[in-house]
Amino acid sequence: MRTVAAGTPALDATTVPDADVFRSLLERSGLCLARLDLQFRVVEANDDFVTQFGHSRESLLGRGFFELLHPGVHGPVRKQFDRLADGRRHRFVEYLVGIGPRQTVFSADITGVVVHDSNGELVQFVVVVNPEKGEQPNAVSVDRNRILTELDARILEGIATGESTVRLASRLFLSRQGVEYHVGTMLKKLKAPNRAALVSRAYSLGVLSVASWPPRVSKDYIK
Repeated sequence: MRTVAAGTPALDATTVPDADVFRSLLERSGLCLARLDLQFRVVEANDDFVTQFGHSRESLLGRGFFELLHPGVHGPVRKQFDRLADGRRHRFVEYLVGIGPRQTVFSADITGVVVHDSNGELVQFVVVVNPEKGEQPNAVSVDRNRILTELDARILEGIATGESTVRLASRLFLSRQGVEYHVGTMLKKLKAPNRAALVSRAYSLGVLSVASWPPRVSKDYIK
């Protein structure tokens, strides 16, 4: 689990604030903040949040929060919200991959907290999204998501577990040159300069699931 970046406010379980006060906090924070109802729909968001996810305010409000995330991170993030909802936790920090403007993706940390009313009943969630810096110039569009063949996927999974070219070639009945060809193709597709960056980029984009070991390529990315 990732830690909250410097500058992220310390959040904890809280009671519902006055709407004008909360809106003032949202706009002055400099962070991507939003409130979600118990069905995880966005009920309020500040300008930074709206801009980060590439929607108009009108289209964002009422939208399910998970519609804004890459499918590869739905499972881990939903588990964290489930723990909030059933009272096992009051706060969480998790890694996510979000869908931004023009259907590009970005990596971020999300902090989530529960919101109670004056009677102690759970009524809403507050989320803070803290995007990683420096990714946008190399962003890969998620509307090109089915970018790997079945063989590409098996090779990528092998690289992520540390298998050598020789081992991959033997296991997949390929020549060493065949493995290198497929690796080179994936380097171009995911805009990565080397194998280590390829694996990192694949996790960042949700191509490799963040919730499984050994690594598995999401079926959403396989042709």
